[in-house]
Amino acid sequence: MHPLIINGQAVRTGQGFDVLNPANGAIVGTAPNATETDLDAAVAAAQEAYRTLSRRPEEERRKLCEAMADALDHHQEELARLLTAEQGKPMNGLGSRWELGAAVAWARHTCTLSLPMKTIQKNNEGTVELHRKPLGVVGSITPWNFPILIAVWHVFPAVLTGNTVVIKPSPYTPLATLRMVELLNEVLPVGVINSIAGDDRDVNIGALMSAHPGIRKIVFTGSSETGRKVAASAAATMKRLTLEMGGNDAGIVLPDADPKAIAEGVFWGAFINNGQTCAAIKRLYVHDDIYDQVCEELVAYGRGVVVGDGAAEDSALGPMQNRMQFDKVARLVADAKTRGRVLLGGEPGEGLFFPPTIIADLDDGVALVDEEQFGPALPIIRYRDIEDAVARANASPWGLGGSVWSKDIQKARGVALELDTGSAWVNKHVAIQPDAPFGGVKASGLGTEFGEEGLQEYTDIQVVSY
Repeated sequence: MHPLIINGQAVRTGQGFDVLNPANGAIVGTAPNATETDLDAAVAAAQEAYRTLSRRPEEERRKLCEAMADALDHHQEELARLLTAEQGKPMNGLGSRWELGAAVAWARHTCTLSLPMKTIQKNNEGTVELHRKPLGVVGSITPWNFPILIAVWHVFPAVLTGNTVVIKPSPYTPLATLRMVELLNEVLPVGVINSIAGDDRDVNIGALMSAHPGIRKIVFTGSSETGRKVAASAAATMKRLTLEMGGNDAGIVLPDADPKAIAEGVFWGAFINNGQTCAAIKRLYVHDDIYDQVCEELVAYGRGVVVGDGAAEDSALGPMQNRMQFDKVARLVADAKTRGRVLLGGEPGEGLFFPPTIIADLDDGVALVDEEQFGPALPIIRYRDIEDAVARANASPWGLGGSVWSKDIQKARGVALELDTGSAWVNKHVAIQPDAPFGGVKASGLGTEFGEEGLQEYTDIQVVSY
């Protein structure tokens, strides 16, 4: 059984739960089922470590983060293989090796950031300074789609700013995260990062974390439904919150776009990580002038994508991660098949394998268009007026990302600015990067990640006047 890490020590719990490989149902390993007592111990350890870490100069904390980045880098292959085994994504392409490489890159960039004191006033009337101070213990709740990468997004800015961490991975994919925390603790003072885990059946650790009085901030990545529960539970203790939640991202293809040139970018914008990506293209609006050509090119590209066990070196897409999500996608696709035209896929495979599916001639009001499918199924909607397409794209409770595809960059930029989203891309999608702030509007989230703006979210402001 993989251990929890509390106060720098491996903690074995009395009970555990099996973690399954979604490609074949085999047991990958056993994760520990933590108790409320374990959580209290982890929070207490983080509080004690905070007393020291928060007083260390920023440069010392930076060196700790650099050592963590080195540890992550040195164990990329080990963590990638464990990640593929429990998550299902392929080793190659935009899979586990890519995720680990991105995690290291994000970690190293975060190490370069700084929040120095700012002087607001300095004259004969006095001095006014703005200081950024750490919050305390940060509770990190991570999802099953990008377990390592998102853990890095949560943990590194927390430590750099002087906070300590209690991290809880998804019960679907806990093993790689637990191992990562074990490795990071080899280079950290005890108690700086603590891991907690559970299958959320008898004890809902995430709910206990969001209500815990010893945790000052929750950073959560996951569904909008769960995010609302986190926010409600955190309100009683006035926790700081960063919530990166769901999305129903629209891609809009303008009439001057080159269907063949954009096919690969649109396909992976929709099907990256089997579509199990918050900011993936979830619905595609294509102008009537090039509608048929775009459909043809997407299908032609999709037919060449290899779907198989993630451990196979030639697989470009693996299985879906869990039965609950598989069943949701199957339900949405079955309904859409009665309302549109299946161009690719459409029939569930064996186990948790679901082929890339493209369904044309759909419209708003169809569940596959209106809901966040979070899986390998792309609805294509025809439009004739660009303003109408933008209005339809914006008629959603979510607002995470969106994209515009065109030969005319400036025209596409103008359309992108009309989207009610936290991020908007031109001729690309899910093009996030560590130096550009990322976050959603409307039901897609609260707060910002990445860059200086994301770092600030792990601090309180204190103004000193003298």
